[in-house]
Amino acid sequence: MTVVALLSVAPVKEGSMAEDVADAVAALDEFDVSYETNPMGTVIEADDVGVLFAACEAAHRAVEADRVSTVLKIDDKRTSTASAASKVEGVEAALGREAKRDRQ
Repeated sequence: MTVVALLSVAPVKEGSMAEDVADAVAALDEFDVSYETNPMGTVIEADDVGVLFAACEAAHRAVEADRVSTVLKIDDKRTSTASAASKVEGVEAALGREAKRDRQ
């Protein structure tokens, strides 16, 4: 089984959230998960949904603020071990190119 999630954790405040987001991302290192951070959140991959939830809870708790907003979207593909990267590869195969473009 492979569980893939998109996690976004941020304090509700004005100004830069970079240090708070870094604290949330660093908390993931304590768990047996793979992750990649992008401008909209962090994609996390785990073999077990319990591990994924524990990692997400740790990331949420790592942000020390009066108010924290967390959004979690999970794809729990229970009959497959396909990786998150294979999902992107499938889209790229259908496109016939890399699924990325820089503005000109």
